[in-house]
Amino acid sequence: MALTIGVDVGGTKVAAGVVDDRGTILEKVRRPTPSTNPKETAETIAEVVDLLKGKYDEVSAVGLGTAGFVDEARATVLFAPNLAWRDEPIKEKVESLVELPVVVENDGNATAWGEAKFGAGRGENFLVLVALGTGIGGGIIMGGELYRGRFGIGAEMGHFRVVPDGRRCGCGNRGCWEQYASGNALVHEARDLARVAPAMAGRLLELGGGRPEGISGPEVSQAAREGDKAALECFRTIAHWAGQGLADLSAILDPGAFIIGGGLSDAGDLLLDPIRAAFEDALTGRGHRPLPDIRIAELGSAAGIVGAADLARVRPFQDVVV
Repeated sequence: MALTIGVDVGGTKVAAGVVDDRGTILEKVRRPTPSTNPKETAETIAEVVDLLKGKYDEVSAVGLGTAGFVDEARATVLFAPNLAWRDEPIKEKVESLVELPVVVENDGNATAWGEAKFGAGRGENFLVLVALGTGIGGGIIMGGELYRGRFGIGAEMGHFRVVPDGRRCGCGNRGCWEQYASGNALVHEARDLARVAPAMAGRLLELGGGRPEGISGPEVSQAAREGDKAALECFRTIAHWAGQGLADLSAILDPGAFIIGGGLSDAGDLLLDPIRAAFEDALTGRGHRPLPDIRIAELGSAAGIVGAADLARVRPFQDVVV
């Protein structure tokens, strides 16, 4: 049984797991991320890898999935928004510590690969994963291969601009898709509604402790599940922007399926039904072309670990680009 280790490196935690060739996580560990110190971050990654490697002698390689721009060689993190990584040669550093081959990959790409191989994308060779979380991440599978772009930093779909000169984004631009169709966008809509129409948003304000600033994602989801009209309107607004973005991506990529992941996907049909409606309404050539399936991701938070581990197993020394 071929075993590899997948590591999901985030701004707050380093989560790692030993994964077999069926995509099953045999054991997991996690540690806090020393996000402001690149040396300590590499040492933390090595710590969790060594802990797992010590229990599973068959481990042959390590895959690291991290938010940010990963170079074409899958070796250097050019920029990570939640870590102090700028042109960081993380492959070299971790390999020297763990004495195993290491592959570095964007976390959205790793998640897309995990879902394509072992989750909601099984059997579909043309798919797009869209992770609706705090922002929007994603990955693209074309012809059964992971598309990374010429320089390795493709599929940053949360930052294609949908509103000229719109809301300011953390990337430095304005009007990015993730400012209108993410978890942060859902909270923005709910708080804004509570400020301008407090009578309508009574339940949201109640759950938020009486203040718009107290409303967060879980409160909006809870109110929506209770049938609260204000919360449902917030979900419809987010779904409208999400569906329009998927329609634009479909016009460019023509996938067979969109896999919706990230924290917002926990809302299930509350989100998926209006996304599908908005997508079909905005799709170019609607009524004269096959419709891609739009479905919820299956692997949840494990997808990044599973995908990174499998990428390290499949091609530890090769680029995964069509």
